[in-house]
Amino acid sequence: MQVFKVQGMSCGHCVRAITQAVQARDQAAEVQVDLAGGEVRVASRLSVEELTEAIRQEGYEVSLA
Repeated sequence: MQVFKVQGMSCGHCVRAITQAVQARDQAAEVQVDLAGGEVRVASRLSVEELTEAIRQEGYEVSLA
């Protein structure tokens, strides 16, 4: 499981946007979004770079936690 720090998340829309962005690239991915902690945990076959890019394309700043 990869853990990312994501800035700019604030609501349910953010959770859906990030989850859908990752699952569009890997339908089997498990995505857990912690709004309060500003973290996203992802279990996926995708590389860290692919996951980071998927989240960035939704307009969020992202880095490994």
